[in-house]
Amino acid sequence: MDILLMKSIQDQVLDLFKNEISTCLDKNWKEIPLELDYDLFDAPGDDLHEALDKFEKRFNVDLSGIKWSCYYPWENTPLLTRWFKAKRREVERTRLPLTVRMFAESAKAGKWLYD
Repeated sequence: MDILLMKSIQDQVLDLFKNEISTCLDKNWKEIPLELDYDLFDAPGDDLHEALDKFEKRFNVDLSGIKWSCYYPWENTPLLTRWFKAKRREVERTRLPLTVRMFAESAKAGKWLYD
């Protein structure tokens, strides 16, 4: 039997993201393991883009309707606002977490469940 068929969808999604996303290091230079509740906010852009492409193809979930501004609000914030730390913190406080678990649950459902 194919090993992928034996793993839950949740485990398959987690494995995909673990293989594609470079994780951060803590203050002691130890790798922070990527888990289901890992917020992809700090994931390197290229890594995240590749992971999302592979996720869409492998699990047949259309991600084109995601409201990215919920998870990356500064993308639509004027440049001047981004320069001022107080304003930037205010914008970042409104940001929703984007977790691996969200992708796992969406893969189970066959469609993006959030926003």
